[in-house]
Amino acid sequence: MFSLILGTIVAMMRLSSSWLIRSLAWVYIWMFRSLPLLLVLIILYNFSYLYEYINVGVPFTDTVFAQFKTINALDQFSTALVGLVIVQSAYTAEVIRGGILSVDHGQFEAAAALGLSWWRRTTRIILPQSIRSIIPAIINECVGLSKGTSIVYVLAMPELFYTVQMIYNRNQEVIPLLMVAAVWYVIVTSVFSIVQWYIEKILAKGERKSAINSFAFFKKAQPHTTQPRIGASYDN
Repeated sequence: MFSLILGTIVAMMRLSSSWLIRSLAWVYIWMFRSLPLLLVLIILYNFSYLYEYINVGVPFTDTVFAQFKTINALDQFSTALVGLVIVQSAYTAEVIRGGILSVDHGQFEAAAALGLSWWRRTTRIILPQSIRSIIPAIINECVGLSKGTSIVYVLAMPELFYTVQMIYNRNQEVIPLLMVAAVWYVIVTSVFSIVQWYIEKILAKGERKSAINSFAFFKKAQPHTTQPRIGASYDN
C-alpha cells in the first residue's frame, strides 16, 4: 500500500510539465531500480554508522524540528519497511506512468477543452481509463513483493523464511519445513490472483454496460426513414 501511494506520486511527478520535478522523479526511479533490494536493506540497516542522529528540519539551515537516534529509528522492522517501499515504488511508478500514457491523447485534449482542473482531469477521466492496463502489472508487482520479503532474513527479522530456517536448524527437518513455506507462499500469491480476477471482472462488467449504453444511444440517434412500399403511388 505504501509503495502504491509513493509510486503514484512519483508517476505524477514523471508526467509533470516542470522539468525539475520530472528530473527528480527520473533520478529516483533510475537509482532505486538500479540498486538490488538486498544492498538497499544492508545500507539502511547500517546507516547509523554514517549518521548517529536523524534530524527533521529545514534543509541547509540550522532549524531542526525533531531529532532521532538513527539506531532507534531504523530498527529491523522499519528498515525492512522503508527498503521495500522505496525500491518497489520505483517499479510501481513506471507501471502507473505506462498505464496513463496508454490512454488516447484525445482524452487529455477533450478534458482540457472542457476546462477541467488537473485533479478532476486525472481522477475522473484519465485514471479510470488506465486502470485496466495498470491492474495486471500492479498485481504482478505485489506478487513479486510478497515473495521478495524473504530477503529481509538478512536483517534477522522473523518473517516466514527466517522462521522456517530457525526451526529446521533445531530439528533438521529441512525439506518438510521448506514445503510448508512453499504452501504458504502459494496461498499468499493465490489471494492476489483472486483479487486481480475479481477487480478485472468488475471492470469488464462496467465496460460492457458502457458499450451497451453507447450502442443504445447510437440506435436512438439514427434518423427514422420510411421505406416506400412496392407499387405505392405518390400521386394525389
